[in-house]
Amino acid sequence: EPIQRFDQPLTMDKPIPKTLNASLRDYQEVGYRWLDRLGCMGVGACLADDMGLGKTLQTLAVLLDRANRGPALVIAPKSVCHNWVIECERFAPALTPVDLNDCSAAERLSILTALAEQGPEHYLVISSYGIMQNTLEALQGITWGTIVADEAQAIKNPAAKRSRAACSLMAEFKLALTGTPIENHLGELWSIFRFINPGLLGSLERFNQRFAYPIEQRGDVTRKQHLQALIQPFILRRLKTEVLKELPPRTEISLEVILSDEERAFYEAIRQQAVERLSSGQQEENKLIILAQLSRLRQACCHPSLVMKGAGIEKSSKHELLCELVDELRENNHKALIFSQFVGHLTLIRARLDQKGIHYQYIDGSTTAKHRQQAVEAFQKGEGDLFLISLKAGGFGLNLTAADYVIHMDPWWNPAVEDQASDRAHRLGQTKPVTIYRLVTKGTIEEKIVKLHEQKRDLATALLSDSGSAKRLSADELMALIAEHQ
Repeated sequence: EPIQRFDQPLTMDKPIPKTLNASLRDYQEVGYRWLDRLGCMGVGACLADDMGLGKTLQTLAVLLDRANRGPALVIAPKSVCHNWVIECERFAPALTPVDLNDCSAAERLSILTALAEQGPEHYLVISSYGIMQNTLEALQGITWGTIVADEAQAIKNPAAKRSRAACSLMAEFKLALTGTPIENHLGELWSIFRFINPGLLGSLERFNQRFAYPIEQRGDVTRKQHLQALIQPFILRRLKTEVLKELPPRTEISLEVILSDEERAFYEAIRQQAVERLSSGQQEENKLIILAQLSRLRQACCHPSLVMKGAGIEKSSKHELLCELVDELRENNHKALIFSQFVGHLTLIRARLDQKGIHYQYIDGSTTAKHRQQAVEAFQKGEGDLFLISLKAGGFGLNLTAADYVIHMDPWWNPAVEDQASDRAHRLGQTKPVTIYRLVTKGTIEEKIVKLHEQKRDLATALLSDSGSAKRLSADELMALIAEHQ
């Protein structure tokens, strides 16, 4: 019977829960029915739809349908948890959301103890990954109907305590939500599948031998096809370009930043220092040191004062170009999101905007969930021409369709993270064409990073579609980034 159910077409007439306070798009109905079918079979699922396609809404529909199977648990990054409460109250009022982040330790224990004893239906417990670890024993004592790992790339490191804790929780149905199931290497995919369907891909050591090493290092097409066949029944991925024909176009433009003579000399001095410091010793042992030196070089591309406060170089060519861009955008009534990986860099940009009297919103990793939501709502209402966001704080859980321009101040190693950030503007609800600018400093490490992007994208598409492969960067490859620019 399970095999027969697996072969049933997705067009079977599974009704959408009447208590869902929303109309699902066609592809969302397909997603709901696909999730429902895997849940009925007792196997886990990974909904890997592109950012902005409504993974939360599809999940809430499933949680409503499964509400009589026991309480549900959603584990999410802390910054996203409040958004789950809002979406639940809006689209699934029949569920009772309980956000553990808003409770004291004693209150959490009391709530979870009551759930373990009574197991009431229609309860949706929402927890950050950190609180999940801290209350693990209490969570393990509950018979969950459904467990959802949102932004499941948070458990991509199989050795991390967070990943092991999430995998120790038991439920009738486990669901992973992520727009980036593979960010860097295939081990991340293994970790997500250990959560939803433990054992399917074997041990990590065996997985590396059978799949990761042959695919990543040798581009073994046969092994790639074998792995695709294994995971295909349990992973659903739709791209915006495939299902949202009405979504306005998106244009990506790299703008070249030319360093001044002073900045160029400063950058070269920092690069020479890095080469000298790394010229001896075992490079694999020095990998963290190499990454630290690379970070200094990246900061030098943005503003010399990020590396050395007494550098004596007041102006940044990158900042001058940004100001020209911002002036032009404001003259034409456009709004923009500005991303940087470095909070210190955003601090310098804020100071410049304050000097110019430009109104903006701001969040970084230290912003509380409450203030984060307030900043988003204010920007969406038209308060501020710009929204400054640290890359990691803005990768998920934000709907900022009031902006039609995105500016990346410093290219990040992984294009998937940049894409997630850009999709804060280019998503459901956007009515204007979106333009994404990437400021890249000529003749520096930034140009080399952008060249790496295509290889990284190939790694994700190697299994989620059918082209290419890539590999992790070794210490030698990292050192090549510091070598003199070709």
